[in-house]
Amino acid sequence: MSLKNYPRVADWLTTDGDSLLIHTGKVDIGQRISTALVRIVQEELALPLLQIGIAPVRTGHAPDEGITSGSNSIEHSGRAVASAAATLRKHVLDMAIAQHGGDRADWVLEDGHVQRAGTNLRLGLVELARDLPPDLPVDPDLPRHVPGAAPAPDMRGISAMVQGRYTFLHDLDLPGMWHARRVSPPHARATLREIDQTALDKAQVRGLHVLRDGSFIAVAGPREWDVVKTATSLGLACTWDLHGGLPEADVLAQLTAATAQRFPVVNGTPQQAPVPDPLPAPDLSARFERPYQMHGALAPSAAMAEWTGERLILHSHSQGIYPLREAIADSLGLMPDQVDITHVPGSGCYGHNGADDATYETALVAMALPGTPILLKWSREDEHAWEPFAPAMAVQVDASLTDGRITALSAEAFSDTHRGRPRPGPNRAGPAKLLANRFRADPLPPFVAPPNMGTHAGMHRNLDPIYGFAEIRLVKNLVQNLPHRTSAMRCLGAVANVFALESLMDEAAQTAGTDPIAFRIAHLTDPRAIAVLRDLDRRLAALPPVAEGMGRGIAYAQYKNAMTRVGMAVDLSVTDTAEVRLDRVTIVADAGRVIDPDGLIAQLEGGVMQAASWALHEEVTWDRNGITSRDWDSYPVLRFDNVPDFDISLLEDNALPSVGAGEASPGPTVAAIANAIFAATGLRLRRMPFTADAITQAALAL
Repeated sequence: MSLKNYPRVADWLTTDGDSLLIHTGKVDIGQRISTALVRIVQEELALPLLQIGIAPVRTGHAPDEGITSGSNSIEHSGRAVASAAATLRKHVLDMAIAQHGGDRADWVLEDGHVQRAGTNLRLGLVELARDLPPDLPVDPDLPRHVPGAAPAPDMRGISAMVQGRYTFLHDLDLPGMWHARRVSPPHARATLREIDQTALDKAQVRGLHVLRDGSFIAVAGPREWDVVKTATSLGLACTWDLHGGLPEADVLAQLTAATAQRFPVVNGTPQQAPVPDPLPAPDLSARFERPYQMHGALAPSAAMAEWTGERLILHSHSQGIYPLREAIADSLGLMPDQVDITHVPGSGCYGHNGADDATYETALVAMALPGTPILLKWSREDEHAWEPFAPAMAVQVDASLTDGRITALSAEAFSDTHRGRPRPGPNRAGPAKLLANRFRADPLPPFVAPPNMGTHAGMHRNLDPIYGFAEIRLVKNLVQNLPHRTSAMRCLGAVANVFALESLMDEAAQTAGTDPIAFRIAHLTDPRAIAVLRDLDRRLAALPPVAEGMGRGIAYAQYKNAMTRVGMAVDLSVTDTAEVRLDRVTIVADAGRVIDPDGLIAQLEGGVMQAASWALHEEVTWDRNGITSRDWDSYPVLRFDNVPDFDISLLEDNALPSVGAGEASPGPTVAAIANAIFAATGLRLRRMPFTADAITQAALAL
């Protein structure tokens, strides 16, 4: 799709002085896409690192590649840049031959030059590239070049980050810049009745600007601490209509067929068709549950904006600057080309956190103060209480076994929408997904998402098992009108679905009296999947036996049934106080051709750590008065004292295409931890998180 929309070499690669500049619509949010793209160009063109740059990802300048999500960056941008570089390689070699003769075999690319072997004739590659036609089309069918040696590793920006010199979005500081803070309602159903005039007068005396637009309130001023103090004071001076508060019923209990829109899923795709009957008398039946969870960004969301009177200039850590531009322009009555968004990294996370909302709120303040750059930051409480959460989700799985094999499987996923990003759509869908538009004087009702009918999308991502079962029954159940705003968090529904399916595989292997890896292999036909699990088995066989009191859990998954294959084992122990202690994680992964091995390993490790935190700790809590998990004490996450040792093996084949890996390991992690807890304790935990209280309650229930 990226090449279809941007078919020229110049859309992806341009010259910049003595360097080659890479253009991409995918933003770097710690997944090292910048490093991977640089390595791709190095492999194709043998350019030194100093001669390769990455252009800022900016609306109107970068290719519009939608949202950086779904582990698609290598498949979209990576393949486009690789094809553009291969096309450039062919044409600079053709130019060298045309100018100086010889055959193709006589010329090589080396250290930024096109060189005729056995001679002193060296032509600068970038200099030749300057003379390429500006409309030169990319040839996507050219073969990829495989270098004899891997290029030197280079993680863009890592030195500055480690040394504390990196400029994140939150660190921007422009001449004449003002700071801003929002004043948050108690909860999403509250509306502003009034603000005490004394508090407003005090703000004015301090030279601060207070923006009130319906129930949306923000404070701006030249000194950040003054703004923070005044926002706090104004929050206390507000009177709110609470409209009954938030409902306090157990959301997971509301995830039922009776409350859902139901769709059968065939080959990973929902169908507008009757739901088939359940399996009669299954041998195994269990329901697995995940509560609302949050992204937990290390730094709360922020943005910078300036309204010139004609153009709105924004800096954002959004993962989708083009859709966000459309939504903001629509919200403010501007044309899209009047809104300019540049991506600037924030210390954040994967998924739809508060970045888009903070950007829009900053724009509202900037529109009220023309000519003044505004840096608005959410507080920790803002981020925890107001970001779109990962939906609460339940998965019911049933299986029939014959002669030690699963012959029939039924899996039903229940969830609210995973689509809350401000993409344009009917009925002003983009603006309706921006939080502040709920509270402005002319409010938009909260967006109600239609069912996502895409393949392996939303809640049904990885619901379709990768195993070869004779009979499969899959159902998507969309449940709406639940208490909280939800959207995309890393892996979407794949985490809960893999947790359920791989827990079932473990229980079925135990029922059949079969080794868990052998049981999985027996149900697989994909030779690459089998190779992953066999290599995992070999690695585990070389380890010392699992110590007494410890447990080992196995899991396997292929993200979206099309991307990176991951086989995983987690070794852990459960203490006398029912705390889970992670000891070792062994991973074998097949991501096809590996562009950046260090980056791939980092992605797999990072996915394990985030998912281990979900599995063991994280749960959004609330009462009628609002969200109660507003800091790291009330919303605990995994700490450094529970980081396991890692052993990661990559099965690489340069003849295969590269596939996405950023979301490949979290699903297997949750399942492997659950299976390891069972191996250590004999307790099947089916509701996340697996806290000490949950383990204790499971033990008491035996």
